[in-house]
Amino acid sequence: MLKHISLMTALMLGAAGAQTVELRILETTDLHTAAKGYDYYQDKPTGEFGLEYTATLIAKARAEKVNTLLFDNGDLIQGNPLGDYAARVAPIKDGELHPMHQAMRSLKYDGATLGNHEFNYGLDYLDRVLKSAPMPYVNANVLNMDGSNKYTPYVIQRKLVRDTQGRPYYINVGVIGFTPPQIVNWDKAYLDGKVQVMDIVQSAQKFVPDMKAKGADIIVALAHTGINSGAYTPGQEQAGAELTKVPGLDVILTGHSHLEFPGPAYKDVPGVNLAKGTINGKVVLMPGFWGNNLGVADLKLNFDRKTQKWTILDAQGGIRPIWDKTAKKSLVTADATVAAAVEGAHQGTLGYVRGKVADLTAPINSYWALTQDDPSVQLVSNAQIAYVKAALSSTQYKDLPVLSAAAPFKAGGRAGVSYYTDIPAGTLAIKNVADLYVYPNTVQAVLVTGAQVQEWLERSAGQFKQIDPSKAEPQALVDETFPTYNFDVIDGVSYEIDVTQPNRYNSRGEVVNPNARRIKNLTFMGKPIDPAAQFVVATNNYRASGGGSFPGLNGKNIILQAPDETREALVKYFNEQKTVNPSADGNWKLTPIPGATLLYASSPTAQKYAPANATLVKTRDDGFAEYYIKY
Repeated sequence: MLKHISLMTALMLGAAGAQTVELRILETTDLHTAAKGYDYYQDKPTGEFGLEYTATLIAKARAEKVNTLLFDNGDLIQGNPLGDYAARVAPIKDGELHPMHQAMRSLKYDGATLGNHEFNYGLDYLDRVLKSAPMPYVNANVLNMDGSNKYTPYVIQRKLVRDTQGRPYYINVGVIGFTPPQIVNWDKAYLDGKVQVMDIVQSAQKFVPDMKAKGADIIVALAHTGINSGAYTPGQEQAGAELTKVPGLDVILTGHSHLEFPGPAYKDVPGVNLAKGTINGKVVLMPGFWGNNLGVADLKLNFDRKTQKWTILDAQGGIRPIWDKTAKKSLVTADATVAAAVEGAHQGTLGYVRGKVADLTAPINSYWALTQDDPSVQLVSNAQIAYVKAALSSTQYKDLPVLSAAAPFKAGGRAGVSYYTDIPAGTLAIKNVADLYVYPNTVQAVLVTGAQVQEWLERSAGQFKQIDPSKAEPQALVDETFPTYNFDVIDGVSYEIDVTQPNRYNSRGEVVNPNARRIKNLTFMGKPIDPAAQFVVATNNYRASGGGSFPGLNGKNIILQAPDETREALVKYFNEQKTVNPSADGNWKLTPIPGATLLYASSPTAQKYAPANATLVKTRDDGFAEYYIKY
């Protein structure tokens, strides 16, 4: 809790020589190599995201206060083709700055931490990136196998500040960092046997007392984790709210979830004060993703000359956007210095993403991927099946049927109305492959039974809300808190999803409705699937190693760990095809609900590709269009 002081006590301290310092702390998080406001998938500029725009907000926020600190909260070096270019196409050499660090150097960051995606390209590459970073990096919960810290767990920075009267003081700012423990599963191919990861909260409890003992006046947590809403379990992915309970932590900078705090999504979290931007009395920030917001925390500090101690009198947190979602226009101009710093890498990336892969006979988009079988997912599955069959052709698994699990990564939701795959007919380029598959995952395959296929799909069906068939009024179909990358479509089998049934699983992969079955008429080769039959499922390293908390997937049944990224498999498949005719085989559908009206939000552009039973209703202030779907 903040150390609140009564007015009388403050006056008494003032008589003893107490002074007030206003300290502003700024946060960027989940930039995902969005240095410029440029959509590499659509190959056009945008004002909706980009550090070049956030930089202008940073300059403005600094001009408003005498004392400011700036931190980045991770997931910096991966996320769009610029990240792939710097890691794979023209990898940076020892001593070279990563393009994102080139962009950030002029902004003079005070510190940064590692997100989970920092590990996507392996430890050697990450070490190269960090070696020349223009700011100190901290991480307290990634350990070597002998238990020692892999990275510097924390730093204590002595900062010169001025009080409200302009008088100078020094304050010792402790900065500590954390990343999700799940990285050892998500990037198992790179991390297995090389690092171990401690629980976030336990790591804070271990190091914060040490930081206080070494003189930290205030401590800022760079916590690449979301904000948990319920009871906390050690090893949990989301730990932001729990960190506010750690004595000695004063400011918690969160991220990872790509959401916004303070914001209405967290109104029901215990201890939340949205007006103050605090949880349990401590200021917490989460400024979205790709630089679309800047996090701003203002602390009012009191220094008592008698005790030589700093006390937090007040704290206020908030976020500042770069884009007006209603008016659909930029709120700031771009910072030319940031844009110029990455121009070379930007041009190299453009040359890379414009390279031809194949010819495309029809457009591909993901506007309706959550309501029906979709070519954007089908093509990924086709490529995965082809890759895995070839890889297993001389193994003991060569005669087993190969299925494929793939999800619609770009399907709007919290990433905004422009976040859809939309590839025109004509030339299929590298940028389009990256649009179909946005993550640098590698191809893996798992061995499962027919019963496990059913459970896999039940977990995936959490994408949808439960629909009451007796209601005449429109009902929202999609649960927007469910990440679309967890909506696995399994090709090679046929099935229906009955959304009138409750979810069998919760978001943690726990069975909460044991009698519920949303997956109906699950068949293989036209016959009901045999629960005991064995299948190979082509997937990615994230899912195979337990990402998303899917039943039966914990890394123990992996039979193929390919060295190639899924995008490489896609390029190879399309090259072999030469001409790609995108079409879905219709292997799944929603079970019709006669009389019901389903409400589905998508892009206004989706109207061009709408199924016959979908009708445009209106376009909302946030840019999304609402459609009614009737059966």
